[in-house]
Amino acid sequence: MATADKCVLQGGPEGLPEHIVPTAAPGEEVKVPFRGGYEHFRATSRQWDTAQGRLPVYEWVARTEVAE
Repeated sequence: MATADKCVLQGGPEGLPEHIVPTAAPGEEVKVPFRGGYEHFRATSRQWDTAQGRLPVYEWVARTEVAE
């Protein structure tokens, strides 16, 4: 059974503190704040079995900087 309120992040920069995070609405990107910007992840059709259940996999697609 899949758990829809969390996802597994794949890819992105080294040092991301979490790889299982809350998801937005189904089909929306997940945006993770990290080192003065945001890492963007998109849903894939894959799922992984984790200690927290079967979770959808989101792949890294881009980074945006936050203007200071």
